[in-house]
Order: sequence, then structure tokens, then C-alpha cells
Amino acid sequence: MGLTDREKYQDKIKRLAGLVRSSGKVYALTGAGCSTESGLPDFRSPGTGLWEKVDPLKYSTSEVLYNDPESFYKFGFPRFKDLTAAQPNAGHFAMAELEQLGFIKGLITQNIDGLHFKAGSKRIWEVHGHLRTSSCTGCGARRSFQLLIDKLDSGEVPPRCSCRSVLRPDIVLFGDSMSSSYFEAERALQAGCDLLLAAGTSLTVYPVAGLPRFAKQLAIINLQPTPYDREAAILINQKFSAAMVDLVRELKR
Repeated sequence: MGLTDREKYQDKIKRLAGLVRSSGKVYALTGAGCSTESGLPDFRSPGTGLWEKVDPLKYSTSEVLYNDPESFYKFGFPRFKDLTAAQPNAGHFAMAELEQLGFIKGLITQNIDGLHFKAGSKRIWEVHGHLRTSSCTGCGARRSFQLLIDKLDSGEVPPRCSCRSVLRPDIVLFGDSMSSSYFEAERALQAGCDLLLAAGTSLTVYPVAGLPRFAKQLAIINLQPTPYDREAAILINQKFSAAMVDLVRELKR
């Protein structure tokens, strides 16, 4: 009699734990699929993906921000503001515990929601930025993200710095150059990565989708197919939280 789906899944978790234990330098790469269990939509899931509902190229671009900041803040910005109320799920806490236990050297995330930060992960490369700070497009002064929110709530659209230039969230918009955090993460992987654990990411958005090429081995935890599935040493089609909690439990045995 063959193995049940549950038994096959448990076997994959055990093999992944063994791979993590035997690999010297392990890094994690995460995407929007990690945050769906925190109530945030991902980008590409059929029927629920954010980009099926909102055209990101219409309002959430650097071109709109600089040329029509009022439209950016009225129509593009609200979806970013909504992210700030989300809380980490069990998978985020499990990922932080992996770092605390010494199993991963660092975490690269494409997410701007800050949930890995809230969950306690320490060495994080937030390659698309975060929603903890904002910056002036004129003088470059760094402000809190909350100040930006407060200005919008008071009716100041677009929100402006004391120098009267427009404030912007410290995230990478369509049309922006990649952040310095991305290049730091790339250098870390180039310096040595025995295993890259990609979780909750479609691995289709470049340049981040090119990072697996720096890893000796790749493990994937994702509900949807990715272009790297055939190359993965281990592929687990499971929800982020369940797989991460089970992985930590297995590693602690």
C-alpha cells in the first residue's frame, strides 16, 4: 500500500529538516504567500490575488508619485496603509525561531508588510522596503511612516515635508531602482549559500527571482507552482504557517 498524502508530506518535512541540519549556510527567501494567513492578499493567486483587483501600473508607480502625487495618495496608497495593521502568523514566528536556533543565517523578503520584523527576525533584508519610515522627495529627510499617515488623515494630500516637497513611503515602487538592501542580500548569497529556503513566493519577479542561482541547493514551500519546482531538492506544496511550524518542530527533536 502506498503512502497517504499526509505521510508523504511528513516525509518531506523530515527530509527538509535533514537538509537544513546538514547545510552550513542556510538563507530564507519569502514572498507575499507568507502573509495571506495574516489576512493580506498575495499578488497572483487566481481569484484572490491583489493584481487581479488593482492595476499596479496605474497608480502605484514612482512616475505617478512624482508627476501626480495627489492621485498616488488617493488611489495607490490606501493598499499600502492597510498593510500596517496586519499581525504576524505562526509561520513568521517559526521563521524567526529558525534564526534564533541558528539554522538560518538571514532572511530575504520581498514583502513590505514588516511582519517578519514584528515576529522577531533580526537579520532581514527587506528588498522592496518597509512601512516603518518615509522620506522627503526633495531634501531627503527621513520621517516616520506614522507622520505620513497623520498628515493624510488631517487632509494634507499629498503629505509634504517642512521643505514643502512631497513625502513618500520607503518602499520600492514600480519604476524605482532596487534598494541597497537587495544588493546586500545578493552579496551575502554570493559569499556562500548551501541552501536557499524559498517560502510563499512565486519566484517570478526579477531580480529577486534570480537569487536561487547563487544557492547550491533550493527548497520550496509554496501552494502554487513556481518556475523552479523541477530544480528544487525538496518541493512542499503546503501553506506557509503549517509547513514552517512542522519544520521547526522536526528540527527541535
